Amino acid sequence: MGVRDGIATMIRALLFCLASWFAFHAYGETVSDPFEKFNRQSHHLNETFDEHLVRPVAGSYRRLLPVPVKRSLDRFYGNLEDAGDAVNSLLQGKADAFVTGVLRVAINSTLGLGGFLDPASRLGLENHDEDFAQTLAKWGVPRGPYLVIPFLGPSSLRDVFARAINTRVDPVRYLRPVDQRNVVYATRFIHVRANLLVAEEAVFGDRYLFFRDAYLQRRRYLELDGEVAEDLFSDEFDDL
Repeated sequence: MGVRDGIATMIRALLFCLASWFAFHAYGETVSDPFEKFNRQSHHLNETFDEHLVRPVAGSYRRLLPVPVKRSLDRFYGNLEDAGDAVNSLLQGKADAFVTGVLRVAINSTLGLGGFLDPASRLGLENHDEDFAQTLAKWGVPRGPYLVIPFLGPSSLRDVFARAINTRVDPVRYLRPVDQRNVVYATRFIHVRANLLVAEEAVFGDRYLFFRDAYLQRRRYLELDGEVAEDLFSDEFDDL
């Protein structure tokens, strides 16, 4: 092992230790994972599917897509998410965040040419990452056991229910004709997966436990509006 490989290993080990420490303090000493056997099987299925199909496509997409185009698509998909952020801010009683979300969608959809530009951020309108799972958490609905859904990935009992509601406030759902809607769904999925490729460099050891702890820590961070330890995964796990 060369010096560079040794340093890389040490960095990965440090990242893993820090992630575990933050996850421990973010959601307590215990993790509800009574379905671990089933979850590991689903995790293995998802890993196999990703390795042989999704990851190669995402890798090619990342290599071929020019950086300026990628950034424009980041903003475009982010603008679509802002609609759901605004709705859930309202449901959580966050009036300021709701108004900010509505203004972001209005400004970026018009002056921002459909969201490919982000003039709203330049005007100081901050993005608020909200979804229905966070809304349920706000009103006291417990997370429930951790789940890994085949072909969809990490979740929880509460988040499974929230996924169905989240799709209702996704503007892509109402795009017609259906074949064009499905193209947007597919390209967005690959775009999100391509953005996660770099983060995989920090993953090692028991991949199931790593992804479980990272997912739960990230969800807890969002539920508390960032009022926990520093979020290590703010960039890598924004689209989970």
